[in-house]
Parts: sequence; structure tokens; C-alpha cells
Amino acid sequence: MAHQFTTSYTKDARDLLRYYKKLGDRAIEQCPDADLFTTLDPESNSIAIIVKHMAGNMRSRWTDFLTTDGEKPDRNRDTEFEAPPQTRTGLVALWEAGWKICLDVLDALSDEDLARTITIRTEPHSVMQAINRQVGHYAHHVGQIVFLAKHFAGEKWQTLSVPKKKSADFNRRVAAGEASQR
Repeated sequence: MAHQFTTSYTKDARDLLRYYKKLGDRAIEQCPDADLFTTLDPESNSIAIIVKHMAGNMRSRWTDFLTTDGEKPDRNRDTEFEAPPQTRTGLVALWEAGWKICLDVLDALSDEDLARTITIRTEPHSVMQAINRQVGHYAHHVGQIVFLAKHFAGEKWQTLSVPKKKSADFNRRVAAGEASQR
């Protein structure tokens, strides 16, 4: 995604979240099927569990975003860390459904909505605070997905950003307008 200058917070938040989704997409694509469900140790989460948790969070936080508490009464967060879909297809469908809810809501927001007050777990947040909270949360989990996928892909891994020892070449390409900075 090419970086675009903007002074619109909502546009920047949408672009940034789409960037994180794309990183997650590309990492999940590179992970071998069986390893989507593998944990590094008994206390770790698999990519599948992280996806299930993110999708549950997105459904809860973004459904009726401006009018209801972001922690929906029917959400059972604890079950998000159990029994994920058992196929790549099911997992990707859950991932896409969560992101669709999130991005559809963000697409409908305007910068004028930023000062509105919403609640998450009964605590008041400005819309901007709520978006920032979610950007940080999703970036954290996408980073975990990328780490795990890279680990499991091993030598087959194709970098998602600037390859090691290629910064000078990347910077030259950016200066020439041939590469994205984000």
C-alpha cells in the first residue's frame, strides 16, 4: 500500500487497519496449513486462536459501534481462546468476517464523529480513543501472527517488508517512487 498524505484521522485509521489486515493476510497465506493450529508451548496461542479472538473482538467492538457498549452481552471472550475453526477455509472466513465488520464501520465514520462518546466495558471513550485502542490491539495480534507464520514457514518465508540487508536498495526505490514506505 502506498503511503498517502492525509490530515483526516478517519482516513489514516482506515488505511492503517487495512495495512495490518494485509500483513495478516500475507502471513496467514505463507503459513503451512497444519501450523495454523500449532502452539509454541502450552501457554501460547496458535494463529487460529489469535484469529478467533480478533474476530470476536471485532464483532463485539464494531457492531452498533456508535450506539451500544463495545463489550456486547453475548460475547464470551474466554471461548475465543478455545476450539477455533479446524480448516484454513473456516479460519480465513472468520478472519474476513471480523475485518468486514470493522472496516465497514470505519468507512462510514467521518472526522466529525471523532468527538462523539461511546462506551467500552461501560467506560466512556471518544470515537478517536476507541479507534486508537483497536489499532493498537490489532497491530499487537497481527505482529503475533506474522511472528508465528514466519517461524513455521521457515526458509520458504517471503518478507512482508524491507528484506534484511536491503535497506539501501529499498530507500533508493522509495526515493524513485518505486516502493511504498508503509
